Amino acid sequence: MAPKPGLQIGRILGIPIYLHPSWIIIFVLITLSLRLQYSQQHPLWSPTQHWTAGILTSLLFFSSVVFHELSHSKVALHYKIPVLSITLFVFGGIARIGKEPGSAKQEFNIAVAGPLASYFLAIVFYGVAKMFPFSEMVGALAIWLAGVNAGLATFNLVPGFPLDGGRIFRAIVWGVTKNYVRATKIAGASGKLIAYGMIVFGAWYAMQGQWAPGLWLAFIGWFLLTAAQESVAQVAIREALAGLSAGDVMAHEVPTVGGSLTLEDYGAEVLRTGRRCHLVLTDDRMVGMMNVHRLNAMPREEWAITSVQAAMIPREQVLIATADEPLLGLLERLLAADINQMPVVAGTGDGGTHVVGMVSRDSILRVIQTRSELNHLPTS
Repeated sequence: MAPKPGLQIGRILGIPIYLHPSWIIIFVLITLSLRLQYSQQHPLWSPTQHWTAGILTSLLFFSSVVFHELSHSKVALHYKIPVLSITLFVFGGIARIGKEPGSAKQEFNIAVAGPLASYFLAIVFYGVAKMFPFSEMVGALAIWLAGVNAGLATFNLVPGFPLDGGRIFRAIVWGVTKNYVRATKIAGASGKLIAYGMIVFGAWYAMQGQWAPGLWLAFIGWFLLTAAQESVAQVAIREALAGLSAGDVMAHEVPTVGGSLTLEDYGAEVLRTGRRCHLVLTDDRMVGMMNVHRLNAMPREEWAITSVQAAMIPREQVLIATADEPLLGLLERLLAADINQMPVVAGTGDGGTHVVGMVSRDSILRVIQTRSELNHLPTS
């Protein structure tokens, strides 16, 4: 269950790094906890040193989380798998990739890269700690970061999908069975079992008086359970779309408007027909695409004096599909680009292309729903 990106704070390896609003909660809690820990372990430090050490350690911890996710991302990029973003949120961090790995080997290498990176950082920080006494700020920070990175790596190796260990487990099952769907279902079941165990143990631990760690463990278990269920649901989507192409679900009737139409008149057309997306034509040639999102991006007072062609998505920026493109890959492209429709084109005799239909997320979702319902119908 990937959180929606929040505030972008930078870009590394071409990958945007986001801070989800929930990250503030865990950053504050970790900082307060560390400040209290340092004040107890180092009473001779000043309050300023306690706070400084707490804040620096928290920042270095989340930098370690980014390093962990970047390690996954670097291997994914090596296999030509696009990485859309890395988001820091209340449970740490998550890298969002554009598509699933194409083989068990790719899955294994991408998954194992994160824990290996965290173990590497644990060794580095432990080396720094050996160079500085624990009484000094650098030594205190380093020894905590060494332990927490080792713990992060070890926890992620738990075979609970979609943790790294669960993905490694799926890769192994996938390699043995040569069946991605079966491997995901087995890994998902393992993830659910571990998640339920964490929830039950966390609740029991909380009832023993350890409210904070118990509830936190149960909350993590709930998150893993939801993520495992979503992962299994994605496999059902793959099964439902198997063998289908864009041409099977596209709408042959393609709504069009002229580029000279004003935005005022375009808005009236949208209200009249209920269609939210149109191809823009000039002299029967597609020059772009117009939709409600682009319409609403323009100031309302400018609608009467602005043409559709001035506000549309230019032709060179419009993503297109071919009729024989696999539907699953097309859905992944729609989601990665965060768009709802895509024109379907076919070649012409003179080497050009012409639009033959339009495919949308809604049409794909209807196919998934219908096929899922048919799978539960009795067979004769």
